[in-house]
Amino acid sequence: MAEFFTRLNFIKLGWRFLSTSSLGRSPVHVPPASQRFYSSVIGHPSFGLLFDIDGVLVRGRTPIPAAKQCFRNLVDRDGKYKVPVVFVTNAGNCVRQTKAEQLSHLLEVEVSPDQVMLSHSPLRVFSQFHDKCVLVSGQGPILEVANNLGFQNVVTIDMLRESYPLLDVVDHHRRPKNSVPQTRDLPPIEAVILFGEPIRWETNLQLIVDVLLTNGKPGNTVTSLQYPHIPVLACNMDLLWMAEAKNPRFGHGMFLVCLESIYKKVTGRELKYEALIGKPSVVTYNYAELLIRKQAETLGWTSPVERLYAIGDNPMADIYGANLYNRYLKASRRVRAQMQAQGGGNPRQEMDEVAGPDVAMGDVGDDPLPVGCSSILVCTGVYNRDQQDLPPDPDETVTEQRIFHGHRDFRFDPSLTQPSFVVQDVREAVELVFQQESCPLD
Repeated sequence: MAEFFTRLNFIKLGWRFLSTSSLGRSPVHVPPASQRFYSSVIGHPSFGLLFDIDGVLVRGRTPIPAAKQCFRNLVDRDGKYKVPVVFVTNAGNCVRQTKAEQLSHLLEVEVSPDQVMLSHSPLRVFSQFHDKCVLVSGQGPILEVANNLGFQNVVTIDMLRESYPLLDVVDHHRRPKNSVPQTRDLPPIEAVILFGEPIRWETNLQLIVDVLLTNGKPGNTVTSLQYPHIPVLACNMDLLWMAEAKNPRFGHGMFLVCLESIYKKVTGRELKYEALIGKPSVVTYNYAELLIRKQAETLGWTSPVERLYAIGDNPMADIYGANLYNRYLKASRRVRAQMQAQGGGNPRQEMDEVAGPDVAMGDVGDDPLPVGCSSILVCTGVYNRDQQDLPPDPDETVTEQRIFHGHRDFRFDPSLTQPSFVVQDVREAVELVFQQESCPLD
């Protein structure tokens, strides 16, 4: 476990891999359908599966029909998984145990919390913030979520509005009726953690901006702009997501657009993020790969997982992220090869030379990394091939039909939205993977 967290400390800044300095513009390799990857002759396969949840396995609370049959095929008679499986979702309004129980019920197979990665899971390694007073935004048991991740001094939006009742006045029913209520001072807020979309957007937007403008002291008068503002860490950048409705719904990424726009309109400055976590960030896939490795150990595998397959419904999150991680893996292998050929060297310096001067290093140590990560797009969620066509030329000019739904801070590289494969649903996706690996599924 010590090795697990030691390596994670190297990937805390991996989200910057998506910035303007991200790895080259070489196109993602899309293997032809005829290509096959053969698992090593070691008595077990050598690949792992990363599943998105919303739009792939469920629509809201309703399971997608293909999902149950798919997972019945993925476990043996004893209920043991045939290959390592991790569920990677940008949802973050619960703890892993709750999500695992939900999946177990919906899929009718046992899912352990160790197989579940929520958008906020990598915050466990941001230990420099765990003892600071942090304001958390989202919905659900966010106080429990924050404590579970290691944050010890947490202030929720509701706690803040109750301490400063004059701040939240958009809703007339929330305004003080007669006398001016007393305020209750809170410790200065030292960072803001955005877990997911809140219920009352106007309340959260107002109070978060108050905290940023007052350097964490929302009861004070703003006399001058404090910039850079206190750290902001955001999870889940999905602009849209798919539930039971026929069209996609607003996600937390839409809330971030609102927050960024308001802050810039008020201050004239850009809202800055200490970290952006969740798909499509590299830090998320790096963390997921570690969970896959742990699953492989649980299954008794003695050889490393060589290939990952990421199955998702959102080209701008699932496919973009998997392809970016594939690019990152290839760059890491090049760095390692260069270091070995040169008899050592500075890993960070070597990574800078390959990837650009501002790219945060994920891992260029001795731990075996997968050879690659293939992306598989299903048509049961955000993407619908009857309504959306992937461009034949990934370098085509961005038009109204090719608007980038990723986060503001991520450079749009059209090649990264090109899936390795497109299938109808998750059952076809899993069958395709096992066929690619020449591995029997039944």
